[in-house]
Amino acid sequence: MGDMANLFGTGRFAQPSGQPSDQEEAADEAQEAADEAAEEVRLRLAVDGGDVEAMSVLGALLLRRGDFDGAESHLRAATAAGDRAAANNLGVLLHQRGYADEAAGWWRIAAVAGSAAAAHALGRHFRERGDEPAAEYWLCQSAEQGHVLGAYALADLLEHRGDDTGSERWMRAAAERGHREAAYRLARTLDRRAGRRDGGDDEAAALAADEAEQWYRQAAARGHRRGALHLGTILEKRGELKEAGRWYLTSAKDGEARAACALGFLLRDAGDTESAAVWWLRAAQDGDGNAANALGALHAERGETQTAERWYRAAMDAGDDNGAYNLGLLCAEQGRTTQAEQWYRRAAYAGHREASNALAILLLRAGDETGAEPWFSKAAEAGSVDAAFNLGILHAGRSEERAALRWYERAAAAGHTEAALQVGMARLRGGDEREAERFLRCAAGGGSAEAAYRLATVLDARRPPAPAHELGEPAQEKSECEEWYERAASQGHRRAQVRVGMLAAARGDVVEAARWYREAAEAGSRNGAFNLGLLLAREGSEPEAVVWWRRAADAGHGRAALRLALVFARRGELAEGQRWADLAVSLGPAEVGERAARLRDALRQELSA
Repeated sequence: MGDMANLFGTGRFAQPSGQPSDQEEAADEAQEAADEAAEEVRLRLAVDGGDVEAMSVLGALLLRRGDFDGAESHLRAATAAGDRAAANNLGVLLHQRGYADEAAGWWRIAAVAGSAAAAHALGRHFRERGDEPAAEYWLCQSAEQGHVLGAYALADLLEHRGDDTGSERWMRAAAERGHREAAYRLARTLDRRAGRRDGGDDEAAALAADEAEQWYRQAAARGHRRGALHLGTILEKRGELKEAGRWYLTSAKDGEARAACALGFLLRDAGDTESAAVWWLRAAQDGDGNAANALGALHAERGETQTAERWYRAAMDAGDDNGAYNLGLLCAEQGRTTQAEQWYRRAAYAGHREASNALAILLLRAGDETGAEPWFSKAAEAGSVDAAFNLGILHAGRSEERAALRWYERAAAAGHTEAALQVGMARLRGGDEREAERFLRCAAGGGSAEAAYRLATVLDARRPPAPAHELGEPAQEKSECEEWYERAASQGHRRAQVRVGMLAAARGDVVEAARWYREAAEAGSRNGAFNLGLLLAREGSEPEAVVWWRRAADAGHGRAALRLALVFARRGELAEGQRWADLAVSLGPAEVGERAARLRDALRQELSA
């Protein structure tokens, strides 16, 4: 898949530093073992001398090592001598051996004697037994003595009970004392609070989000892989990609599949698809459906459709509905319509809104409008903007204008450009010019050339007549409607191009007018060709003007045909003039038809004389 260090070598992501070598780690372990053996010898000598504290410490050491038999005798002896730590550890030993009730008895003795650790263990014991009041009492005893595990366990119990205030208090206490899971859970609580924006208080939400980030950072720094993942997500959204990548990398190396997947997307966006594929592969193998989909898309882009299909299936098996949807897209691109419908249906039945929309389009193209409409509705109700727009088209095709407008409005409210155009045009037809303008502005701002043109015509109709432009006077500033005409014209809208040309001609800018007329004419606009002919004729280029009038007349422009008839009549080519006059009569409009008929009759008489 490529060199995983491609981006690490560029400094785009920070690399971990100061890591000990394998030899150093082995040497440290050997030294620790030697130190522990020496400590054990010292403790045994002290125990032989009757040192109670040594008995307790030696029992704890043997307990950690798993030597329960050796530990028990020392712990019982130290407990009998009144050592509360030994009583607590004896409870731990008995609990591990399966004697839970006897363990609880020793924990109670130690807890009453003031052992916070024993109070925590006793609270956990009662919670496992379902005795929540007793559990809360002992956990509270432990937490109030500053025991971090007691504070965390108490917070967890209160959260389960629905006491959010108490839970947050003790979760915060545990987090402040270094408990990484408490730091993570506190961050999640604050994150949810920031997302809810309770009471519309944006400032409070922002403060909660800032504090959440701080606790994610503390959890991540203590090795919490999901904390590192969430911290990376926050940093990525803020655009701090280098640090985000570092935390994703930390989390991914600790086995967090979602972090590996996110790191893959970060690498892909940075242009390193090979390294991205390595991390997606790791995440997909750990069951991340999103990563499997990303691998499928990567192979599909390369034309490796069989491999793409395999990864889409893996995503689907991981419970990601996008896998079935992507399989549908893949089959549709290959012309395998039956299989595409099958996969779209599978994703659609699972609630995938885009799959529902795609299935509806597939059925509509097959002529099954009845089958398509419910899937469009399901997708639209689930929030698919495209489906809402498609429903508008469906109803408009049946002349159900009110229903069509309702769906267009829903799509337009979600930012659909073409839907906003349709609503604007409907408002124009209904005479509501102000509302029409509002929707046309939305559509035009979204890039619709037609909306820009229609908005310009609305504004143009309101514009007062421009004062006559005297030669030598500075040209007036362009109005807003001209700016919208130009935006539409620059996007290839032919009528807008003609209108921009007319406005330029009115300002006396012949070169600019000719440029826009020519652009429109070459794109097939007969009005553009006619106006270009007029401009050329006025500039003394009648032969070239005839070329453009001929093009316009052939496209059905009556005035262009009349102009041609006049040109050929002046040249003495009476038959050709009569032919164009006949065409002008048939094309109209009425005024042109009348003039063309008089010219035709005159030419006919001249020819028959």
